[in-house]
Amino acid sequence: MQIGILGLGLIGGSLGYDLRSQGHHVLGVSRKQSTCETAVSLGSVDQASVDISLLTAADVVFICTPIGLIVPQVEQLINHLPQATVVTDVGSVKAPIVEAISPLWENFVGGHPMAGTTDSGIESAQRNLFVNRPYVLTPEPTTPKGAIALVEEIVRSLGAKIYYCQPEQHDRAVSWISHLPVMVSSSLIAACISETDPEVLQLAQNLASSGFRDTSRVGGGNPELGVMMAQYNRQALLGSLHQYRRRLDELIALVEQENWSALETKLHTTQQARPNFVDEV
Repeated sequence: MQIGILGLGLIGGSLGYDLRSQGHHVLGVSRKQSTCETAVSLGSVDQASVDISLLTAADVVFICTPIGLIVPQVEQLINHLPQATVVTDVGSVKAPIVEAISPLWENFVGGHPMAGTTDSGIESAQRNLFVNRPYVLTPEPTTPKGAIALVEEIVRSLGAKIYYCQPEQHDRAVSWISHLPVMVSSSLIAACISETDPEVLQLAQNLASSGFRDTSRVGGGNPELGVMMAQYNRQALLGSLHQYRRRLDELIALVEQENWSALETKLHTTQQARPNFVDEV
């Protein structure tokens, strides 16, 4: 197939690698000419341009821009596409995107690969990024079955695990396991650097190891992406943050009361619950 990728960053570039390896002809569009040149030289895409009309020939187009640019870019893109072209996105928020684009383009399928790193840009793209990773699709009841089947076929070829849900369900779920962790992790780093004794702060920085690395990783990621998560999934994220604050207040109270048995019970509960969310590696 001819597959278009609008936005040649980590996700778009990684998609390009995998799709080209399967024999598809990949067309890439980026805002920067330098990114286009890099994507071609790295072998992520066959052709690249800053001109969105390059994607006119595509059978399917993946929108891989930052969340805030997805809808404006689609509004511009559809002026260049035949009506049969399938359009999908990779945004980490789905309800506002699906709500805005579905009336504009019948063959639109909302999507979100749960894959990535804290790095960004075409240079960070990697092969096999999506293997065994969840990939959520959020079609509407009116979405043509052929469009859904085409996106599903491509996603399966990436080695990803497909999940279907409603856009609102997706946003509530990712607020817990993706957007809330970014805010909590950021708050952890902010709390640590608030230490007022320079010697203690320096010592903490010297001693930080795997535990701090694991819990602070997503808080050290792309700030622009973190802001967009909060902006476009505001209501669900606020609900998760308020619930998290209540749980944290409970822990504070137990420590203040020196209620070690109750604290141990809570820690046992979370220890047993964690494998329901992630496998140990």
